[in-house]
Parts: sequence; C-alpha cells; structure tokens
Amino acid sequence: MSSKTTTKDIITLRGSSAIVSEFFGYAANSILYNRGVYPEESFVKVKKYGLPMLLTEDENVKCFLTNLTTQLSEWLEAGKLQRIVLVIMSKSTGEVLERWNFSIETDKEAVEKGVSREKSDKEIMREIQAIMRQIASSITYLPCLDEQCVFDVLAYTDNDVEVPFTWIESDPKLIANPQMVKLHAFDTKIHKVDTLVSYKNDEWDEE
Repeated sequence: MSSKTTTKDIITLRGSSAIVSEFFGYAANSILYNRGVYPEESFVKVKKYGLPMLLTEDENVKCFLTNLTTQLSEWLEAGKLQRIVLVIMSKSTGEVLERWNFSIETDKEAVEKGVSREKSDKEIMREIQAIMRQIASSITYLPCLDEQCVFDVLAYTDNDVEVPFTWIESDPKLIANPQMVKLHAFDTKIHKVDTLVSYKNDEWDEE
C-alpha cells in the first residue's frame, strides 16, 4: 500500500515578507506587459513560479520596482503594510483607468512574538501561479487600453510608519463607478494577499 507524504516548510516573518515583496515585483511586471503600458520588446522572458514570466528591461522602471520591493519588504516585516495598489492612468489626461489592488492581512503574532508558521513552498507557489495566470489572461476580462498609459504605485501603511522622502502623500486615485474583478488570493500563513482589479466602465459613462 502506497502512502503519500506532505512536507511543510517553516515560514518566518522575514521569509514571508520576501515572498510577498518578490511576488509584487513579478506581478507589477506582468501587469505592465499584459496591459501594454510598455512596449512588448522592452521585456525579457524568464521562468518563475514554474511559469514563463516577463521582466522589463527599461532601466528606469527596473530601478523603480527594485526600490519599491525593498521598501515593501521592510514594511511587511514590520507588519505596517495594509495594501498596495498599482494604478494605470491615461498619459494625456491623467484619468485613472485601472487599479490593481493587493490587500494584505498580517499575522500579528508573527510580528509581535516572532512566531513562525508552517506551509509548503509548493502550495504557496501554486496559489501565486493562479494569480499570475489570471493577470496573463487579463485581456479576456478587461477592456482594451487603446491610449498611451503611465503607472503609479500607492502604498497604504499604518499611520505611525516612517515614510522615506522618495514617497509622497497622494490622493487614492479612485475610479467613479468602477467594474471590479476579484482574482485569486495567496497565503503564506503570515501574510494573506487578496487581489482585486477595478477598471473604468465606459458603458456606464455612456448611459
């Protein structure tokens, strides 16, 4: 009789923070590619999460995302990060067209008492794969962005967090009467990330 064994990996606060911040870096690259914010030829294909992924070769964007994920990791480790939003806007008018919202729930015990949790790396990877596949297929459920766009990233943190000088206070860049699509979530057992994309509903505007 064959038996199936499952292994659990120890997840620490620092390890979980690294997983989530790295995820956001790859997710941001995938969104920028799949939503056509930057030209297709400015991305290079790599393998990550068992999937073909695309990373920007634009030096300014690479630098921005590297600095961003480093800062996110610090805030995650301190238990201070509540949400990250990648906003896509019209370059000509500044109108917000899409908001990719990543809400984060943090295990307070892990932050306050240094408690570790158990979950297999493979299981976490499968959950992240599901989100990445949904981002890659976003053209099937989101309207085409038929104008030149730019992006920005908003971080929602606890009020007592020390904000680096490179970050500025911002309005929430909301969309009036948006359509929303809830995507998959992933959970390291220390951080749970829920994903939702909201977008401008042109049909509503025409009524």
